[in-house]
Amino acid sequence: MTLREIVTVPAPVLRRKAHKVTEFDKDLNVLIDDMIETMREAPGVGLAAPQIGVPQRLIVIEYAEDEENEDAEPRLYVVVNPEIVQTSEETVLGVEGCLSVPGLVGEVDRFTEVVVRGQNRRGQPIKIKAQGWLARIFQHEIDHLEGVIFTDRATRVWKPKEGDPVPRD
Repeated sequence: MTLREIVTVPAPVLRRKAHKVTEFDKDLNVLIDDMIETMREAPGVGLAAPQIGVPQRLIVIEYAEDEENEDAEPRLYVVVNPEIVQTSEETVLGVEGCLSVPGLVGEVDRFTEVVVRGQNRRGQPIKIKAQGWLARIFQHEIDHLEGVIFTDRATRVWKPKEGDPVPRD
């Protein structure tokens, strides 16, 4: 596995729509493993392929859904060609940051629940129901595949003060 460089704004790849993955081969698995390692090293809770300069529809997310339990094990999600196929009516405003937009955070209104359909690393269909922060992370990462950055959706953006917690995708 290799750590990949995380590209930052204004890199053009972050503004382009990513291409559908059609080959489920060794190269894709190497890319997935590299993305997982890069996300963990950053550290972040999610990473989209365009964030490492690869314009493909691929995301990785690692998040512990049980926010109340500090010992909860994070779950790893690898989704190829993800798409949001269902959303809740309810939305909630939350603070987001991004590995590709260092030094800024913003308030973004997101759906509280989403259903994501895609494929696993072997090309088999998968469906994920996510709520709360996990739903927010999926929406944030899938936005990257459309060339959308959280600052595009934010109602306000600011530079956090030293010591403030910074959520990062």
